[in-house]
Amino acid sequence: MIIIINRGGFQLVTDSNVLNKKGSSSLPLQTKTSFIQKIGEHIELFAALLSGLIILLTWSFESYLSEPMWVSLHIIAFIIGGYAKSKEGITETVKAKRLNVEMLMIFAAIGSVSIGYWTEGAILIFIFALSGALETYSLNKSNKAITSLMELQPEEAVLLKNGQESIVSVSSLHVNDIILVRAGERIPADGKIVKGSSSIDESAITGESMPVNKNLNQDVYASTVALDGTLQVEITTEPLETLFQKIIKMVQHAQEEKSPSQLFIERFEGTYVNIVLISVAIMMFLPYFVFGWSLSDSIYRALVLLVVASPCALVASITPATLSAISNAARIGVLFKGGVHLENLSHIKAIALDKTGTLTNGKPEVTDAYFSSDYDEDYVITVVGAIENESTHPLAQAITTYSKKQSTFNPDINVIDMKTRSGYGVTAIVDEKKWEIGKPDYVGKREADKFLDGKVFSLAAEGKTIVFAKVEDTIVGLFAMKDTIRETTINAIHELKQKGIQPVMLTGDNQMTAKIIAEEVGINKYIADCLPQEKVSQVKTLRKQYENIAMVGDGINDAPALASANVGIAMGEGTDVALETADVVLIKNDLSRLNHSITLSKRMNRIVKQNIVFSLGVIVILILTNYMQLLDLPLGVIGHEGSTILVILNGLRLLK
Repeated sequence: MIIIINRGGFQLVTDSNVLNKKGSSSLPLQTKTSFIQKIGEHIELFAALLSGLIILLTWSFESYLSEPMWVSLHIIAFIIGGYAKSKEGITETVKAKRLNVEMLMIFAAIGSVSIGYWTEGAILIFIFALSGALETYSLNKSNKAITSLMELQPEEAVLLKNGQESIVSVSSLHVNDIILVRAGERIPADGKIVKGSSSIDESAITGESMPVNKNLNQDVYASTVALDGTLQVEITTEPLETLFQKIIKMVQHAQEEKSPSQLFIERFEGTYVNIVLISVAIMMFLPYFVFGWSLSDSIYRALVLLVVASPCALVASITPATLSAISNAARIGVLFKGGVHLENLSHIKAIALDKTGTLTNGKPEVTDAYFSSDYDEDYVITVVGAIENESTHPLAQAITTYSKKQSTFNPDINVIDMKTRSGYGVTAIVDEKKWEIGKPDYVGKREADKFLDGKVFSLAAEGKTIVFAKVEDTIVGLFAMKDTIRETTINAIHELKQKGIQPVMLTGDNQMTAKIIAEEVGINKYIADCLPQEKVSQVKTLRKQYENIAMVGDGINDAPALASANVGIAMGEGTDVALETADVVLIKNDLSRLNHSITLSKRMNRIVKQNIVFSLGVIVILILTNYMQLLDLPLGVIGHEGSTILVILNGLRLLK
């Protein structure tokens, strides 16, 4: 199955004939048009900026331009900047059968031009076009999350039938089919193991860095990786109903949900437009019939009202302040995908945090090592590091890294006949002696218990994984490993609490490990054994309890929860799916930056409120003085545009 993304939404394609044997799409010119599609995604922004440039040049060289050229340049700026929003406004008006803000901006611009103020009308269109272009850009970015998810879903599987292997499309698989999965391959569908065993990297589903050993009759999931063993898997779920596919559907559903503020704006939009247009219509004729004004004066005052009542200052109250705050955050390594997310951040009352890769570094490290007094410690570390260097298992890589840090790593050691026993450990010959590295059951539980001499209880209580090293019949060392806490985590959690924000840890790990990590970082509330759908459920529960919450994560399994929270926050080292789904990205993987962003969000909201009150106040004053015939159009333009400049300057304070 593939997903095609277009401006109209998502289109599911499940026909296996769409894919050729290499898994490439047979859709015509898809690859060749990718560059053109990227240009298309940004064309609205390019048009808005070009319109602004034309306005600036026309205003700067006004004294050197003939009147026809001056008018022509303004018309070009109107067309380039206003085309997209005009089309949107007219289309939505016809579809919904009611006027919207886009139409009001068109009327205001036409009204401005009709009384000779071309530049003011063009600036009005430019500011509105720029705002719409940024909104469209953010939407296109968020839609890429589904594409990133699909890249992790295998498109082909090896089907076993009557003793024969055949490569088939995953979409053609059915329940009870038997498929072959070799070491290092992604499992293409949900099922249970009917032959073989392997360590499974389930980070795509659970987000946990530690592989899980799977044997006969145990369940495996689509898009997880068989690390070191060949499996035969019986399909238990239709390809379109796998756990991984459910993650995709949850992300899509959550992204389509509209926030309360967005719904409010949509309701406010129609009311505002109707009030302004009704007021303009009344102004055109009521003074003429009731107050004895001339018809030309009434029409003149109505057009002035249309100009001064346009929401130019209101738009400027929000956009410059938002962009300034976003730029400020970007300088310290926090990327916001839209101003609404920066606005919402200050409202959060609780924050859900994934454990692995968010609170922790996301990979195991050797924290403790003990060695037999009968063997040279450096020699044991060197040999074990050389043996484990030939394995891709995360625990093996942690031991190799430890050996390198101890400056004992020697890649030239002659490791002979290195073999892996899936889920247990490895064996190899070094210096004509047999070395075994792995679990207690692999090296000998009785010998392991004797070597530990009580240490196992304290190590296990700390949630650490233990690996033993054995030479011939003697255990010579043990390595305890754990996913360690990020350096900035504890202070960041403390600062969140000081701000009155309740931290909650959500993890797919077991209760004991979750409890240990939560206590270490200072989190009082944690929920363990969370699969992706359970994380979504917990996020929704937290939203009911606290109303506004954020979710921080880094894995594929976090994507639905990130999309379900009021604000989704991804760690910069996280998966592409998490980065695309989230509203905010902590590029430098530093949770303390989040606290700075919350403070920045509060500053921004305060400045935006100041701007809105000021701009609305100016609009009210201009409207009243216009009704009292104390305001001419030039003064109205000065008041209207002057208020716009002031709110922009106030918003630019957020750059510091």
